[in-house]
Amino acid sequence: MPEPNRIQGLSDRVEIQDVFTRYCSAIDSRQFDLLDTVFTHDAFVDYTSAGGISGNRAEVKAWLQRAVGQFALTQHYVTNFDIRVDGDKATSRCMFYNPMGLSRPKGEDGMDVLFFGGYYNDKLVRTPEGWRISERIEESTWMYGQLPEGFQIPR
Repeated sequence: MPEPNRIQGLSDRVEIQDVFTRYCSAIDSRQFDLLDTVFTHDAFVDYTSAGGISGNRAEVKAWLQRAVGQFALTQHYVTNFDIRVDGDKATSRCMFYNPMGLSRPKGEDGMDVLFFGGYYNDKLVRTPEGWRISERIEESTWMYGQLPEGFQIPR
């Protein structure tokens, strides 16, 4: 029979991975209020490596609605989890892969698909509601495709 601490450690890892899955689902389903169950109320989030903003949960949530709203489709994947739990705190580094599609101008069929990749570097805390991200630093490392001329990521 596994030791109780080992079972808790496995449970913590699964719960933290569920937080990451909920993040992806919130973005891709455009259910941005789900982000309130992903980040602590005072979380710091930094998307500047991808041309985005940094700020608190409310600021980033509003920005994500504007930024993601420009894309006809998004699919966020996270993988290769390096999760380190220490009591009620944890750190994580995981890879992300995000195909995102932009509709072509009126009169043109199809969409242009761009691919983004990199790492999410997170700090997490256990709260009464479960694990939450207290800090996320996105580390964008590559992009395949080209944003259309004049395309602006909102601020």
